[in-house]
Amino acid sequence: MSCPGPGDVRVLSQSGPAAAGPGRARLAVGILDPVPLVLLIEDDPAVREGLELALTHLGHQVALAADGETGLAVAAARRPQVIVLDLMLPGIDGFEVCRRLRTAGNTPIIMLTARSDDLDVVAGLEAGADDYIAKPVQPRVLDARIKAVLRRVTVEATTRTEYGPLAIDREGLVVTRSGRPVDLTPTELRMLLALSDHPGRVLSREQLLLAVWEQDFLGDSRLVDACVQRLRAKIEEVPAEPVHIQTVRGFGYRFGG
Repeated sequence: MSCPGPGDVRVLSQSGPAAAGPGRARLAVGILDPVPLVLLIEDDPAVREGLELALTHLGHQVALAADGETGLAVAAARRPQVIVLDLMLPGIDGFEVCRRLRTAGNTPIIMLTARSDDLDVVAGLEAGADDYIAKPVQPRVLDARIKAVLRRVTVEATTRTEYGPLAIDREGLVVTRSGRPVDLTPTELRMLLALSDHPGRVLSREQLLLAVWEQDFLGDSRLVDACVQRLRAKIEEVPAEPVHIQTVRGFGYRFGG
């Protein structure tokens, strides 16, 4: 069993033996640690405790949940800056947890999957995940992905542009359509900014992986395609006939006014 480090937060399960009743949880909170909070939702004790120890040593504040119900409760109560979510959970599976988290807000979600070459990856991305890592997880790879999604949250820009009913305020990081705010995740916003910074120019999936996820050959083009699909659903009048984010078959994507 790992020992909590400074800034570590432990909330394992609201239904397990450690729970004394609704709302009760086992906690160890560092008062002075200002680092962002990472919520790890993982049912395997060995994986959970190993990643907790590694991430704590790498300087993260960590909250733990051993099942989906507890993870949703901790996310609502603690408001973590990043959520690391295992897909194979008891009770509510990771796909449903991801959908509920995404409905509730835009906190970046990194999913953990046992295999990277099956439909789980696509399904997880379509459920709203921002990135994925295949098991077994290398802590330093996870650390790098966490830092990357946090950088997306603080992306900087300086101008406002309009494209028909779509308006992008790059200083305020606000996107509106017909005057109404469009609720985008940090990854979706970064994708929109990357494409709209070069209107009319075709960007390959590899270029977008590097610009949005800070990955190149280690990345997966499914990340790009799933993000584009979600983004179109939010900004296009007819997502099946996109005006702003156009597909250039065999090459990538292009932003059109």
